[in-house]
Amino acid sequence: MRNTTATLDFLCEEYSNRTFNIQLNMNIDNIKTEIPHNKRKSVTVLGLGNMGAAIAHTFINQGYDTVVWNRSAEKCKPLIQAGATAAETLDGAVAASKTIVICLLNNTAVDEVLRQLTGAVAGKVFINLTSGTPAQARVFAEWAERRNASYIDGKILADPTDVGTPKAQFMFSGQSSAFVSQKHVLKKLGTITYYGEEPGAAAAEFMAQVAMGYELLIGFLHTLRLVQAEGIDIEAFAHRIAATLGGYSSLLVGLSTAIKSGKYSPDLGPLYVQAALFDDLIGHRESQDVETVRMREVKSLMDRRIEDGHGDQGFSSLFELLGKQ
Repeated sequence: MRNTTATLDFLCEEYSNRTFNIQLNMNIDNIKTEIPHNKRKSVTVLGLGNMGAAIAHTFINQGYDTVVWNRSAEKCKPLIQAGATAAETLDGAVAASKTIVICLLNNTAVDEVLRQLTGAVAGKVFINLTSGTPAQARVFAEWAERRNASYIDGKILADPTDVGTPKAQFMFSGQSSAFVSQKHVLKKLGTITYYGEEPGAAAAEFMAQVAMGYELLIGFLHTLRLVQAEGIDIEAFAHRIAATLGGYSSLLVGLSTAIKSGKYSPDLGPLYVQAALFDDLIGHRESQDVETVRMREVKSLMDRRIEDGHGDQGFSSLFELLGKQ
């Protein structure tokens, strides 16, 4: 086929709803097709910390026209090299896409960013993946509603390196129609779960799971001090306790079932038997100068429950005393 220079502009009734500009430039193999902007997949990412950058990279790799913005423009450079477009202004970034993904350090920063917006946001879908509380999620949902925009609150249980894989867990809540419309976008980030219309539902789940993790981990660190003080190899102990923890899955479900029903069977044995062990548990920790706050709290709850005539019930029954003086 001969090399040639030609510009072909044509309209065909069969394709009247499409417009293509086809330019043959020196070589017939060099063809550029212009796709209308509203037909492209596009997303804007506000915030390019480790997590925000990972999210932006994932969208780029999935073929999205990705617009990025960060208060420190320096962080945009690696994303530009990867194929993103950096917006010069916050308003420009939001105007560029219908889908606006926010991932900042905390919701104080999110609030500051939203207050800086001066352009129209009607019709936009704001997806906030910043860690925060249920109350903050509800405030942002109200902010969006007043401006005829949609809001989806999202939370992440993952490391940045896991984003874009099934290992990354994303929790969402908020307007169901908005979630459904964005589901195909959100699925690119990892495994997604929708917790319902209530804007704070995903944050409540996130906060509970993260708090549970920290409660476990701080207890583990104190226990490592205890076993180390007794001359036990802490790494070998960690392997043994990790194996033991596998059995707690069914116990956790059983405790919640008992609490929901109000029927407290002696799950770990009657409280009067369990309480008898706690003097030794506390004394052992004190002998090695290890923290006893949590053990003393449990012992106090057990003693109160026994005094109230419930010594034959199980550990789950301590729930009845939580939040009470």
